[in-house]
Order: sequence, then C-alpha cells, then structure tokens
Amino acid sequence: MEWILSDKPIAYPDAIAAMERHVDAMIAGGAGERVWLLEHPPLYTGGTSAKPSDLLAANRFPVYQTGRGGEYTYHGPGQRVAYVMLDLKKRGAADVRAYVQSLERWLIATLAQFGVEGFTREGRVGVWVATANGEAKIAALGIRMRKWVTYHGVSLNVAPDLAHYAGIVPCGIQGYGVTSLEKLGIKASMKEVDAALKREFEKRYLVPGTT
Repeated sequence: MEWILSDKPIAYPDAIAAMERHVDAMIAGGAGERVWLLEHPPLYTGGTSAKPSDLLAANRFPVYQTGRGGEYTYHGPGQRVAYVMLDLKKRGAADVRAYVQSLERWLIATLAQFGVEGFTREGRVGVWVATANGEAKIAALGIRMRKWVTYHGVSLNVAPDLAHYAGIVPCGIQGYGVTSLEKLGIKASMKEVDAALKREFEKRYLVPGTT
C-alpha cells in the first residue's frame, strides 16, 4: 500500500486524470494500491445522481461533473480528501455495499481518535455527528469502480469555510447542516488527521472478517 500526501491544493481535473492513470495501471498489473491525501481549491462536484436544482450558486466556484456516485458536494482548503485506490478482488472483498460501509467505519474510527462520535443514518449518505443544532454532516463519500478497482473516496471536514456549502444542497439532503472538527471545537492539524486516517486504515480497513 502506497500513501501519497500532496502539500499544495491539486486542481480537480488533474486529480481525476492521475487517478484514472493509476487505476488503469492497477488493472494492467503494473501498479499497486494507493491512498492519496490532498486538498482541492474551492469547487463543487456533481456525481452521477446530481440534480441540477441542487446547484444553488453555479457561478460561485468551478463546477465539475464527475463519474463518482452521489450528488453535489464541496471541496476546498481545510478539508482532507482521501482518494482510495484498492483492488477489492485481491482483498477478497468484491462487494460494493461492504466497501462503502468500510469507508464509513474508517471515518468513524478516525473521528473517535479526536473524541468525536460519528455515526451513519439510513437514507443519508456519509458520516454524521450530533451538534447543539441537530445532526450535521462531517464527512462525505463518493466512489467509482472499474473491474473492482476503486477510486474517488472520502472527504473529512477538518477546518474548511463552511459558508461555501451554501452554494449547493450537499449530497441532495435538505434540512441538515454541515460541520467540521474546528466547528466542534477540536483543534486538530491536518497532519494529525492524516496520521489518524493512516493508523485506523492500517488497523482495521477492509480486512475480511473484521468490523
């Protein structure tokens, strides 16, 4: 497993192109699994289920239609994006639902390292936390697979500008807010979050027969 960290924001089209090249190489047998940790400049992306009506401010930031599952989401500085490129067949885990649940467990375990209780809700994609104003989303998921090789992945709000979410209906879910570790009063650096993500991935992530 190769871990890559990009210190500077990566343009979304460049990230997609790099992921697709690596996935092609994995399928051809010329590359191994990879997790890529990065940030993007402010932008919106629309997944395969995105509804045009959920894009409330099309001119606010660049908007990219992408092949991942899901609806509209925001990416920007202060948000850790983890692009996960795994060969599920080699892992004995060729099951889409199990893979998504693995991503959710990974995020929940990472949040627990900072004393935050994350959880999932039926009918609401992503990872949620309780706040004084009700439940709010702190992490999003959007995946794609090609011949059981995964790409795209997850995003965790560490300390982004949450006002930027006002330009979309995040993941098509209305009536709920978004939050971050910073908003919850957790002063975690991106380096600390990265270390927790890697630690929890290596401890439990997608090992058959574990939870």
